[in-house]
Amino acid sequence: MLDNETLALAKKVNDRLILAGHMMVTAESCTGGLIAGAITSVSGSSGMLYGGFVTYSNDAKTAMIGVPAALIAQYGAVSEPVARAMAEGALRKASVDLAISVTGIAGPGGGSDEKPIGLVHFGLATPDGTHHREERFGDLGRDMVRQATVRVALEMVLEVYAP
Repeated sequence: MLDNETLALAKKVNDRLILAGHMMVTAESCTGGLIAGAITSVSGSSGMLYGGFVTYSNDAKTAMIGVPAALIAQYGAVSEPVARAMAEGALRKASVDLAISVTGIAGPGGGSDEKPIGLVHFGLATPDGTHHREERFGDLGRDMVRQATVRVALEMVLEVYAP
C-alpha cells in the first residue's frame, strides 16, 4: 500500500508526462518494480508509462537492458556507472522519452563499509543526457529503504518535468 506522499508524487509524474506527451520506462533492481507499481496506481498511467524492467540480478541487467557485464564486474552492481547504464539501456530498449533506474542495497544483508545498507544509485536518462543521484538512506529496514527509493525516483522525474 502506498503512503499519501508517494501516491501524490506518482499522480504528479503521471500528470506532467501526459501533459508533455512523453512516455517513460523504469529499470529497477532494489525496488523490484515498485516505481512502476506506484505509477500504475494512478488511473490513466497507460498514457505515460511504457513499462518496466525488473533487473534484479546482474545477468538480468545485462540480458534485458544491455548493461555490460564488464562494467558490473569493475564497479559492482550498486554504483554510479551501472545506474547510468541501466537508465540508458532501458531508454534505448523502450525507445521512449525518459528512463529512471535504481540499484541499491536495501538490506538487511549485503552491505559493506564502502557500500552500506541504504546506499542507492539512481539514473535518469533522456535523449539529452543522463543524470545521476546517490542517496544514503541508512539502515532503515528493507521496506523503508525501498519506499524512500521510490519517492526519490519520482522526485527526480518531476525535476526534469518542472512546470
